[in-house]
Amino acid sequence: MMILWVKAFHIVFVVTWFAALFYLPRLFVYHATATDGPGIERFKVMERKLYRGIMTPSAALTAVFGVWNLVLTWDAYAAAGWMWAKLAAVLALYAYHGYCGRLLRAFANDANTHGERFYRWFNEAPAVLLVAIVILVVLKP
Repeated sequence: MMILWVKAFHIVFVVTWFAALFYLPRLFVYHATATDGPGIERFKVMERKLYRGIMTPSAALTAVFGVWNLVLTWDAYAAAGWMWAKLAAVLALYAYHGYCGRLLRAFANDANTHGERFYRWFNEAPAVLLVAIVILVVLKP
């Protein structure tokens, strides 16, 4: 029964993390096109609060419940190739998360070097990884 609670909380935190992973790069798109001082400062606050207040805690709790789930089910999944592919995709998400923090710091320091088009493409990466992860978990190819 405990495994079901662990899985449930893992899914809850994955959903909240992904909400932020989808929204922060969208804020970057708008921030990159902003030209007025108050608007730019508003984006800085929104980005910082989203990254530190929702995105990072959700990522941390996703990891806690994900590792806990993995420990509880290790014998069943240790040799499964799909699980290793999923874990690689999850590591790519954490790298993406970290890069978002780097971009956030660049915006905060008025040192952004990327344009709107970059951020529009950048915004698509979590969706691609989400599709891959869901396919791996559900179909177990």
